[in-house]
Amino acid sequence: MTDENFLRVDALTKNYGANTVVKGVSFGFGKGEFISLLGPSGCGKTTILRMIAGFETPTSGTITVDRQDITHLKPNQRQLGMVFQAYALFPNLTVGDNIGFGLKVSGVGRDERRARVEEMLKLIGLPGYESRFPYEMSGGQQQRVALARAIAPKPRLLLLDEPLSALDAKIRVSLREEIRAIQRELGITTVFVTHDQEEALSISDRIVVMNAGNIEQIGSPHDIYNRPATRFVATFVGQLNTVPATVQDPANGHVVLGGQTLTLKALPAGAKPGDTVSLTLRPEMLSLAARPETDLVLSAKIVDVSFLGSVVRLRVDLDGTIVSIDTFNNQAKPPERGEAVNLHLASRDLLVLS
Repeated sequence: MTDENFLRVDALTKNYGANTVVKGVSFGFGKGEFISLLGPSGCGKTTILRMIAGFETPTSGTITVDRQDITHLKPNQRQLGMVFQAYALFPNLTVGDNIGFGLKVSGVGRDERRARVEEMLKLIGLPGYESRFPYEMSGGQQQRVALARAIAPKPRLLLLDEPLSALDAKIRVSLREEIRAIQRELGITTVFVTHDQEEALSISDRIVVMNAGNIEQIGSPHDIYNRPATRFVATFVGQLNTVPATVQDPANGHVVLGGQTLTLKALPAGAKPGDTVSLTLRPEMLSLAARPETDLVLSAKIVDVSFLGSVVRLRVDLDGTIVSIDTFNNQAKPPERGEAVNLHLASRDLLVLS
């Protein structure tokens, strides 16, 4: 069973004067997990990472790694590796010297250091690059070197502070896959800070969704996307349709949408007949054709059709509300604007968020 206390943060708070940017957050993760701190700018995710690294001092709360309290240790006493957004390579040192810098500071001998540098260069796919300087390399290559430098001393925890945000989209996708593969190979516990939901969903074991200094939800990518715990998580992670429905029978979860009575698993506490509630649904959960799991059919009209490569996004008017539908591009001709269509969906996919 995974020990979820390998990395432990308890009641962590950070104040800057009267401004509280991290508000008593707590979480625990196991050894070898890849964790993403996800949220918009200013939500406190980077501040948490910097407190774990030792670059910021918590106002209150504790941080433990492998059951050792590191809350007030200096950064170089924590046995952590960190990769920054801006690479932070030493421009006057070769690639080999950059990767071996932490080993040299730790007193590792020259031969052992050279062997470890060669091992790291093979791991990041850059063998033979040890004599180059950072300015002779692309941004993606420099970030690989920064990663190798961070993991060369065999840290017990790897911290990544938006390391891909300065790269173009194609390199970003390729490098995040490489980082995940290397992390799995080494089995190193990793904390990855990002504001990019696709990054977090694609490479994480679990995600911590943050907003305004608080944790909104912790869960697997599947749960975060398909079972959002709050309205913020539902709207921040992925596309979301929101449709108003009228409460008909709150005791039995009945609401009316598009002239049809639906039965929901639960309604907000205190809901009364005639109240309006917001139902949410992901665009890919809607279909123009019946599927085995769909049990509802609603009449709508096509408003717009957008070709997005592998996906065709339809915008439709559903009982006065515009919603989106994502369908695969199967080369069939999509419906045209103004065309009347039937929307098929499964009532189990509808969520009511407070």
